[in-house]
Amino acid sequence: MASFQVTEVQKALKGADYPADGRALAELAKSNGADQELVDTLQGLAQVDGPDQVMKQLKGSLGGPTDGDG
Repeated sequence: MASFQVTEVQKALKGADYPADGRALAELAKSNGADQELVDTLQGLAQVDGPDQVMKQLKGSLGGPTDGDG
């Protein structure tokens, strides 16, 4: 499974309008210059109401620090 840094995901989703589904997030990430692997991962997400939910759904794929871990 791919590993993404939290800052990488945040940068990819800059300007996102929530709620959003994986397809919309993937399109935004692609337009923000995200790595194709991250775009593909976002594509598979369910609808989210904000960036915290994105991080929760990606938790197993995040390689950097996340709030609430520990």
